Parts: sequence; structure tokens; C-alpha cells
Amino acid sequence: MSIDTLLYWVGMAAVAVNALTGVLDSGRKQMDLIGALLVGVATALGGGTIRDLLLDRNIFWVVDQAYLMTALGAGLATFFVARSLPVPPKLFLIPDAIGLALFTILGTQIALQWHVPWLAASLMGVITGVVGGVLRDILCNDVPLVFLQGELYATAAWIGALSLIGLQEIGVPPVAAAWAGMAIVLGLRLLAMRFHITLPAFGQQKPS
Repeated sequence: MSIDTLLYWVGMAAVAVNALTGVLDSGRKQMDLIGALLVGVATALGGGTIRDLLLDRNIFWVVDQAYLMTALGAGLATFFVARSLPVPPKLFLIPDAIGLALFTILGTQIALQWHVPWLAASLMGVITGVVGGVLRDILCNDVPLVFLQGELYATAAWIGALSLIGLQEIGVPPVAAAWAGMAIVLGLRLLAMRFHITLPAFGQQKPS
């Protein structure tokens, strides 16, 4: 599989997963179908849109409307399934971690293909990974998850993005490096959720 083919299908998967998380989270606010779809589509497409604007690149879902159709389809399916089944309030956190991993590596690879310097490319990956979730939380009238004192989120994305860049620099093929980067982001995020791994925050006091 070529890196371009991998990135295309990773992008589709990331859009579907993030649309799912947006709709699931909107359920806590008892939104109607249109509201839930707007949250789902914003979650799915927001990070990549900001990345493309910053790179002065054609916006991905405008160029290929299959991404928009995937977001709408995943959002619709999630809405009707979730309405008929009991959904735990924090269920969206697992697919959110998957979406974070997929979008972070996708954004980093795209930035590298546009010859963006390595540090900026890693931040493009973080932006792609986290902005959709920020929009979701804002539209649901919540403080964005990435800004709260909690388990590693953007940090996990940044470590994964830097790992991808480092692996490619030492000669690992782009496809293998992409899979490894995704695994690192997902693994760190899940470990942080499981063991409550956090960064220092304002207001925290060192134990005496």
C-alpha cells in the first residue's frame, strides 16, 4: 500500500470516527437531528479544515465531497442507533482517542508532503487531531477537553507526531512510520485515561 492510499483511507476512517464522537456527545445535550449532525460534521471536518487553511491548501472535503458524505452518513447512523440504545455518558472517549490518533498522523504526513519544517509539521498534526474535539465541546457548551486538567490529550498527539517524523528521519518507510505513530498516540491516550496520567496544572501544590 502506498502512503497516499493509506492517508486517504485513514482520513475517511478519522472523519467517520470523529462524526460518531460528535453525535454521541451531543446526545448529552438532547439535541435534535440537525443539531447533532452539525456537531458531528464540525467534529469530523474542523481540524482538517484549519490545517488546510494554514497550509494554503484546498480544503479536503471541498475537493472530495466523499469526506462530507462520510461525516453525514456516520453521524446519521450514530444518531439513530444511539437513540434506541442506552449510551454511557463517557462512551465517546474511546472513539475520540482513535480519531485523535488517525487525524494527528494524517495531518503530520500531509504537512511533511507540503515540505513544512518538522516542528511546524508536528504542530499541524496536533491541530488536525484536536481542533475537531474543541469545536465539538464548544458547540455542546462545554470547556474543551484539551484545555481541562486531565489525562494526556494534545501531549499524546504531539509525541506521536514527533515519533512519526523521527522514524522517517532514520529511514523507516512512511507507511510503517504512520502505523507506528498512530499506535503511539492511541496507546498513550488510552494509558493516560486508564492510569490518570496528567501534566502539571495551575493550582496544583506539591506534596509537603
